[in-house]
Amino acid sequence: MVDVDLVVIGAGVVGLAIAQRMARAGRSVLVLEQEEAPGLHCSSRNSEVIHAGIYYAPGSLKAQLCRQGRDLLYAWCRDYRVPHQQLGKLLVAVNEDEIPALLRLQANAAANGVELIWLSAAEVQAREPQVRAVAGLLSPLTGIVDSHALLQSFEAALQAADGELLCHTQVEHINPTHGGLELSGHSSGEVFSLRARQVVNAGGLFAQPLQAAAGAQQILPLHLCQGRYFSYSGRSPFSHLVYPMPEANAAGLGVHATLDLGGQLRFGPDVRYLDTLDYQVDEALRERFAAAIARYWPEVDAARLQPAYAGVRPKLSAAGEPARDFVIQDQSEHGVPGLIALLGIESPGLTASLALAELVAQRLDAV
Repeated sequence: MVDVDLVVIGAGVVGLAIAQRMARAGRSVLVLEQEEAPGLHCSSRNSEVIHAGIYYAPGSLKAQLCRQGRDLLYAWCRDYRVPHQQLGKLLVAVNEDEIPALLRLQANAAANGVELIWLSAAEVQAREPQVRAVAGLLSPLTGIVDSHALLQSFEAALQAADGELLCHTQVEHINPTHGGLELSGHSSGEVFSLRARQVVNAGGLFAQPLQAAAGAQQILPLHLCQGRYFSYSGRSPFSHLVYPMPEANAAGLGVHATLDLGGQLRFGPDVRYLDTLDYQVDEALRERFAAAIARYWPEVDAARLQPAYAGVRPKLSAAGEPARDFVIQDQSEHGVPGLIALLGIESPGLTASLALAELVAQRLDAV
């Protein structure tokens, strides 16, 4: 006997997007989340940016799913009244030496089907008078979203389709059984066991241990990469998001300026690889952040920078290695029947969440 058609492990933005998609298609769906509430890790500890699809290698899953997910996400936000705003983003070169990098970004974006508008120094200043730049690119399709409201909308859609979410639930074993998979572990301190026809591992930072619990073959290495954010007190001088050129050989996009829907200005993230999960933000980083920001905003006041929060990404590449694409594995790759695993789902995972849900739905329907 099978208790449910589908178990999704992990109630982050991607897990819930997949779960509501399959529940609305008529599957019986149960989401298992180890924390007390959805989205307490990657999904709520990021820049809350809806990415246009500028940076990712043409032909990659990241590029394809970011572009598709962006359009799906804007439509979802309109239909479900999720707070969002299509602010647009300025990418800026602060000196002549950075213009080649700006041109490479424009070419990469064009290869991904994303149009960026070239701006002269005067045109950058007309849009953002306090930004120092010799040239820039405008990304009209970039926006921001309330990630918490988005999570709530996915959960509401899941429940409206008779799907369920169970928090405080740790999956410890996943074993193939006749006609499906048996999952066991602890839920609110009590031992549980259930059977599902199919399982999606959307565990994010915890996806690799879940693969081990399922006896998967050739588990990809996990590299924890921390990004810290500082908020800025007072009124923001910016009406767009402002991004410097990505740092050479770095795993991030540079310390950029973002806004939330309340107009709060914040800066980040930086990049720091970790051995263990850590969400601390050291106040001593203030001057380092101020120096990075001052390259494109000379009037920044370091005293107004305050530690905000940190996020940690589940990268598949170690420090200094080329960035890896999203990985979606099925039995042909990991050897476990009925299991779909999502690995290395970092940025642009939030933007791509609904497109990831469509892709996973195709994989589940094909089995």
